[in-house]
Amino acid sequence: MDVILLERIEKLGQLGEVVRVKDGFARNHLLPRRKAVRATKDARERFETERATLEKENTSRRGDAAAEAGRMRGTKVVIVQQAGDSGQLYGAVRGRDVAAAVTEAGFSVDRKQVVLRTVIKSLGIYSVDVWLHAEEKVEILVNVARSEEEARLQESGVNVAKGDVSPSEEGQPEVEALFEKLPADSDLESGTTLGEINEDGDQPEE
Repeated sequence: MDVILLERIEKLGQLGEVVRVKDGFARNHLLPRRKAVRATKDARERFETERATLEKENTSRRGDAAAEAGRMRGTKVVIVQQAGDSGQLYGAVRGRDVAAAVTEAGFSVDRKQVVLRTVIKSLGIYSVDVWLHAEEKVEILVNVARSEEEARLQESGVNVAKGDVSPSEEGQPEVEALFEKLPADSDLESGTTLGEINEDGDQPEE
């Protein structure tokens, strides 16, 4: 099907160009989203009449998108998902999940604007493109973790999927200090119990 593009579309053409695309792509994507119209004789004539207006509107939308991209740049979102010990997700993170997280962060984004390089199926931090306009995109970071705490660890460089998180050693110095206070076995009198040793490690005076 031949269509007239009403905006620039990456790898397809510029505003006003007549391009040939598959019928399904035109009917399911370009036409319902008002990104193109059928390239009939009437449509061509009407487009030429309205070209200046369409170009002005497109420039305005691009300016708005550029401003929004400036506000979104550097955005990081966290998506909490269940996963196994290996880091493999019980499911996957898709465009709609990213769009929901970005919207929750204060921006208006539709899932169709989110472009994943691949479906996210494991824990980690991913770079994702959000197209705010046909000529304006912004890169954000998506942190996929099992909890907010794990997300913070991942951001600090810890690979939670490989078990880099060591068990807490909190309280260990106190335990070691207690044993340092204990006298050697040879210094203990027969029948002395641990409860009879004072805080300085000495046996009580008789």
